[in-house]
Amino acid sequence: MKSVLFLFFVAAALAADAPLLKDDFSAPKLATRRASRGEWKFADNSATCTQDDELYKKNKDHGPILFYDLVYTDAAIRFAVKPDAANKAVVFTTNSAEGHVFRLVFSQAGMGVRAFPPEEKDHKSISLGNEKAAKLKVGEWTNVSVELRGTKATVKVGEFAKTYEHASIAREKANLSVGFSYGKVGVKELMVEK
Repeated sequence: MKSVLFLFFVAAALAADAPLLKDDFSAPKLATRRASRGEWKFADNSATCTQDDELYKKNKDHGPILFYDLVYTDAAIRFAVKPDAANKAVVFTTNSAEGHVFRLVFSQAGMGVRAFPPEEKDHKSISLGNEKAAKLKVGEWTNVSVELRGTKATVKVGEFAKTYEHASIAREKANLSVGFSYGKVGVKELMVEK
């Protein structure tokens, strides 16, 4: 009986340490992943896509995107991203069932940080900061991590790190996404942990 209880507790501890989501991009299909608005290619443990201008217009000026359906509130999210020189924006977003919650927008000027108060209509956002030091490297992989804990979001981009706070960040999330506009972008090593 003791050995059965011991095995139960070991299994429970291992499950508690297991990530909520891990995408190593080794396969073109993953149950929680939706790759859309472009022809995504999965090879060498990464996902890459080049924006199709016709699809961009058809999707109301929205570029290729990777959606992950996952219910969570607090989480540590990590991924690496590699834009080419033609890329104008890479966007990371967390969403609730009702709409956007938190967003990072990377451009050649740096990173914009946005919160989406639920009382605002039409997904209107507010700025939590614009960071010139938080840039993605063209043609190179840049590690990005976002740790959501209550009303705070700690963002790390390469060597840059800063914590932002807004009440709307504490809302329950229903999914997350990495998308972009223009050029070609690669994504790899996406992980979501408690």
